[in-house]
Amino acid sequence: MIVNGTDILYMDDIDGNYIKEFGAICKEIKEDEKGRGYLVLDRTAFYPAGGGQESDTGNLGFTDPISGETLSLVISRVAKKDDIRHYVEEGDAIHIGKLTPGQEVTCSLDWKKRYQHMRMHTAQHLVSAVVYNITGALTVGNQIHAKRSRIDFSPLSHDKVDTKDIENQCSDFIRMNPRIRVFFEKRSIIEGTVDAERCNVSLIPQSVRELRIVKIEEVELCPCAGTHIRDLAELNGINIESVRSKGKEKVRITYELL
Repeated sequence: MIVNGTDILYMDDIDGNYIKEFGAICKEIKEDEKGRGYLVLDRTAFYPAGGGQESDTGNLGFTDPISGETLSLVISRVAKKDDIRHYVEEGDAIHIGKLTPGQEVTCSLDWKKRYQHMRMHTAQHLVSAVVYNITGALTVGNQIHAKRSRIDFSPLSHDKVDTKDIENQCSDFIRMNPRIRVFFEKRSIIEGTVDAERCNVSLIPQSVRELRIVKIEEVELCPCAGTHIRDLAELNGINIESVRSKGKEKVRITYELL
């Protein structure tokens, strides 16, 4: 899938989520409104922050065309604005001047962090589906982190949350180990086949006519642009760390992976 001139390597299928290293062409070297340097690539496997998920980080290597020296830049964060911005760590700014548009680069993700985000995001889909099945509460917010993540549900009260029941039902699905698929489908088809309220389809601008779908077989189907794992078995298990009231009929569940 191409977004603002950059081919997003993890978007088209589940296997793309497992890309750890890739080659690319540096298209542009820019500064944002605060003078922070970033790169625009013709293709990327880095996830830009959004949808409650933190951005990927990693490294980018290239050859100095004058000295022949191999140089490395730290990609400290990635953001999606009018383009996909690969921000360079401030201390590496001196090396940006040695990189020129059109030059080949090699990129590597901080895989430990990325894989945890993949597991956590898939776990969020699972927990959201289980809580909805048990209580009818909708997911109204989430934050995906490497060590622990959280989901906000509404309408739901604290006394209606049975953590052991949620954990046990999640474990049952994990033991079943259903496959997970990523694919694109017309919006009209998705709206006609799923619970639009459950999947928050209404939050996606009407101008988006084709949706990226993440489907956990026998569990749920939901529009999502995040990164995910291939099988639920990769989660091992889910531990609900805390349940907190966040106002009238709103509950925050924080979880970690085993």
